[in-house]
Amino acid sequence: MDFENLRTFLEVARLKSFSRAAQKLLRTQPAISAQIRTLEQEVGARLFDRDGGKVTFTAAGRLFEPFAEYCVERQKHILLAIAEQERSPRGELSISANEATHLYVLPQVFAQFRRQYPRVMLSVVRAERLRTLESVLSREVEFGIVSMPVRDARLTVELIHRDELALVVPQGHPLAARGAVRLQDAVKYSLLLPAQGRRREQLDELFRVNEIVPRVAMEVESSEMLKRYIGVGLGLGFLPRTNVAEEERAGTLHLLALEGVRLARDLALVFRKDRQLSRAAQEFLEIATQSVEKRDQETGPGRGRSAV
Repeated sequence: MDFENLRTFLEVARLKSFSRAAQKLLRTQPAISAQIRTLEQEVGARLFDRDGGKVTFTAAGRLFEPFAEYCVERQKHILLAIAEQERSPRGELSISANEATHLYVLPQVFAQFRRQYPRVMLSVVRAERLRTLESVLSREVEFGIVSMPVRDARLTVELIHRDELALVVPQGHPLAARGAVRLQDAVKYSLLLPAQGRRREQLDELFRVNEIVPRVAMEVESSEMLKRYIGVGLGLGFLPRTNVAEEERAGTLHLLALEGVRLARDLALVFRKDRQLSRAAQEFLEIATQSVEKRDQETGPGRGRSAV
């Protein structure tokens, strides 16, 4: 039912007059009568008696009045709630990313967002890259955080974190004292490699281009497992510098650069192009991209927004 028709019904009921309601609502009396007829057609019964110029409720009109009042009040309530949300975001925001991203990249973003918008609940989903992309495309989550590049024309891609892979060796390893090492020297030792994913694709391409067949000691499913296994001496591995910063400071793991090689590991926030972002989502996007923007201003490269 049309809310304007409901408001007109209530005004006629309050003033007990079609003409006075028309004056109050700045409409013609025929327009008021037409609105009431439309309501009566929808209800299937007359709502007012108009005997002798006096307007009174019919039995149906008396039953209909509290319903009309409820509908108009609920409309006011929801419009106020929406207006309040636009002023101060609230609701729920869902973000999918793999475990390492949740552990090492997103905590500061989440903390800043929660300080500024405590009324928005963050729902975090732990999923690998492919599943995260599927969740964004199927609208199960609003945002995904995945490694670049992302080549899907349906998605908008925002760079939020720049990092690089380093060769990680345990304390006491013969290579630990070096700051950099040649790839040919690194592959003399057994390697621990990701079982799948973007990082495994990068490493396989690196070995292929350099015509190297690595000695693979083990394939592991997560960055945390890889880090633990390196720490106990099961092999060397490649991890993002951000993920190993704490262990590097403690001296339990050592990070080595590969001479002449940079393995970029850039993370992007992705969302559907055709998705209308809520105010909360817009604010999260702004906060998530702030750190990389600041770093770009200091080091030169500009943040790129792409849809690839």
